[in-house]
Amino acid sequence: MICTNSDGGARGNPGPAAIGIIIRKDGKILKKYSEKIGRATNNIAEYKALIKALELASKFTKKEITCYLDSELVIKQLLGEYKVKNEQLRKLFCKVQKLQENFEKIKYIHVC
Repeated sequence: MICTNSDGGARGNPGPAAIGIIIRKDGKILKKYSEKIGRATNNIAEYKALIKALELASKFTKKEITCYLDSELVIKQLLGEYKVKNEQLRKLFCKVQKLQENFEKIKYIHVC
C-alpha cells in the first residue's frame, strides 16, 4: 500500500509558505517533493501539500492509500466533521474531493 506524508506551513499567517511530501510503499521512499508556494496561510499550505501528495500518489497506484497529515482542520473537513467556511479553503477542498476519485480507498490519519 502507498502512504503519503504531507505538510505545509507559513512563516506568519499569512506569510511565505512551503509544502513537503514523501510517498512511501512498504517503508521504502518512492518520491520526495518540496516547493515554495508563495504567500499563504498555514491552512492553505496544508491543503496544497495534500493536493500535491494525492497527485504524486496517483502515479504509483489507483488502489488504496493512507495519507498522514498534521492538520486536524483539513482531516476533519474532509471527513465532514467540520464545515468548510472559508472560500479559499472550499476551492482547495473541492480539488481534494476530485483527486480522491483517482483511488479506490483513502484513509486519513492525523499525526501530532
